[in-house]
Amino acid sequence: MKKIAISSEGPSLESKLDPRFGRAAGFLICDLETGRTEYVDNKQNLSLPQGAGIQSAQTVGATGAQAVITGHMGPKAFMALEKGNIKVFLGQEGTAGENLEAYKAGKLSPADGPDKEGHW
Repeated sequence: MKKIAISSEGPSLESKLDPRFGRAAGFLICDLETGRTEYVDNKQNLSLPQGAGIQSAQTVGATGAQAVITGHMGPKAFMALEKGNIKVFLGQEGTAGENLEAYKAGKLSPADGPDKEGHW
Protein backbone atom coordinates (compact mmCIF):
# COMPACT_ATOMS: atom_id res chain seq x y z
CA MET A 1 0.00 0.00 0.00
CA LYS A 2 1.25 3.41 -0.93
CA LYS A 3 -1.00 5.77 1.06
CA ILE A 4 -2.43 5.37 4.54
CA ALA A 5 -4.93 7.65 6.28
CA ILE A 6 -4.65 7.96 10.06
CA SER A 7 -7.45 9.51 12.13
CA SER A 8 -5.68 12.23 14.04
CA GLU A 9 -6.47 14.88 16.63
CA GLY A 10 -4.03 17.25 14.93
CA PRO A 11 -1.96 17.93 11.81
CA SER A 12 1.29 16.11 12.66
CA LEU A 13 2.58 12.62 13.36
CA GLU A 14 3.11 13.75 16.97
CA SER A 15 -0.67 14.32 17.29
CA LYS A 16 -2.71 11.72 19.15
CA LEU A 17 -4.58 9.06 17.23
CA ASP A 18 -8.23 10.14 17.15
CA PRO A 19 -10.27 7.19 18.44
CA ARG A 20 -13.41 8.08 16.44
CA PHE A 21 -13.20 7.61 12.69
CA GLY A 22 -16.35 9.42 11.55
CA ARG A 23 -15.92 12.35 13.89
CA ALA A 24 -12.13 12.49 13.85
CA ALA A 25 -10.69 16.00 13.82
CA GLY A 26 -8.88 15.10 10.62
CA PHE A 27 -6.79 12.56 8.77
CA LEU A 28 -3.06 12.42 8.21
CA ILE A 29 -2.44 11.04 4.74
CA CYS A 30 0.94 9.32 4.79
CA ASP A 31 2.67 8.46 1.53
CA LEU A 32 4.85 5.44 2.35
CA GLU A 33 6.98 5.85 -0.78
CA THR A 34 7.93 9.50 -0.32
CA GLY A 35 7.53 9.81 3.46
CA ARG A 36 5.37 12.91 3.00
CA THR A 37 2.31 13.59 5.13
CA GLU A 38 -0.68 15.80 4.41
CA TYR A 39 -3.44 16.75 6.82
CA VAL A 40 -7.05 16.66 5.66
CA ASP A 41 -9.44 18.47 7.99
CA ASN A 42 -12.67 16.63 8.85
CA LYS A 43 -14.53 19.49 10.57
CA GLN A 44 -17.37 19.34 8.03
CA ASN A 45 -18.40 15.98 9.54
CA LEU A 46 -18.03 16.76 13.25
CA SER A 47 -21.51 18.17 13.74
CA LEU A 48 -23.52 15.88 11.46
CA PRO A 49 -26.40 14.23 13.35
CA GLN A 50 -25.80 11.04 11.35
CA GLY A 51 -23.77 9.83 8.40
CA ALA A 52 -20.42 11.16 9.65
CA GLY A 53 -18.75 7.77 9.14
CA ILE A 54 -19.88 7.48 5.53
CA GLN A 55 -18.88 11.08 4.78
CA SER A 56 -15.49 10.52 6.40
CA ALA A 57 -15.04 7.37 4.32
CA GLN A 58 -15.68 9.45 1.20
CA THR A 59 -13.17 12.06 2.40
CA VAL A 60 -10.53 9.36 2.90
CA GLY A 61 -11.35 7.71 -0.43
CA ALA A 62 -10.86 11.02 -2.26
CA THR A 63 -7.25 11.18 -0.98
CA GLY A 64 -6.30 7.94 -2.71
CA ALA A 65 -5.51 6.17 0.56
CA GLN A 66 -5.62 2.37 0.39
CA ALA A 67 -5.82 1.88 4.16
CA VAL A 68 -7.03 3.61 7.33
CA ILE A 69 -5.65 3.42 10.85
CA THR A 70 -8.17 4.55 13.45
CA GLY A 71 -9.20 3.78 17.01
CA HIS A 72 -12.74 2.52 16.39
CA MET A 73 -15.17 2.23 13.52
CA GLY A 74 -18.90 1.70 13.11
CA PRO A 75 -20.65 -0.55 10.58
CA LYS A 76 -21.64 2.02 7.95
CA ALA A 77 -18.18 3.54 7.74
CA PHE A 78 -16.60 0.09 7.61
CA MET A 79 -18.92 -0.96 4.78
CA ALA A 80 -18.24 2.26 2.83
CA LEU A 81 -14.48 1.77 3.11
CA GLU A 82 -14.78 -1.90 2.21
CA LYS A 83 -16.70 -0.99 -0.95
CA GLY A 84 -13.88 1.39 -1.82
CA ASN A 85 -11.29 -1.38 -1.31
CA ILE A 86 -9.77 0.52 1.61
CA LYS A 87 -8.48 -1.72 4.39
CA VAL A 88 -9.14 -0.83 8.02
CA PHE A 89 -6.59 -1.22 10.81
CA LEU A 90 -7.67 -0.53 14.37
CA GLY A 91 -4.81 1.22 16.09
CA GLN A 92 -3.80 1.64 19.66
CA GLU A 93 -3.58 4.65 21.93
CA GLY A 94 -0.67 6.92 21.27
CA THR A 95 0.35 9.20 18.47
CA ALA A 96 -0.40 8.94 14.78
CA GLY A 97 3.32 8.38 14.22
CA GLU A 98 3.48 5.52 16.73
CA ASN A 99 0.55 3.85 14.99
CA LEU A 100 2.17 4.34 11.59
CA GLU A 101 5.35 2.67 12.88
CA ALA A 102 3.29 -0.20 14.32
CA TYR A 103 1.68 -0.66 10.89
CA LYS A 104 5.06 -0.63 9.11
CA ALA A 105 6.38 -3.23 11.61
CA GLY A 106 3.41 -5.51 10.88
CA LYS A 107 1.97 -5.11 14.38
CA LEU A 108 -1.50 -4.03 13.18
CA SER A 109 -3.82 -6.56 11.56
CA PRO A 110 -6.61 -5.70 9.14
CA ALA A 111 -10.01 -5.54 10.83
CA ASP A 112 -12.56 -8.08 9.64
CA GLY A 113 -15.48 -5.88 10.64
CA PRO A 114 -16.53 -2.85 12.69
CA ASP A 115 -15.81 -2.81 16.41
CA LYS A 116 -18.60 -0.39 17.41
CA GLU A 117 -22.31 -0.09 16.78
CA GLY A 118 -23.48 2.96 14.86
CA HIS A 119 -23.96 6.33 16.60
CA TRP A 120 -21.62 5.77 19.55
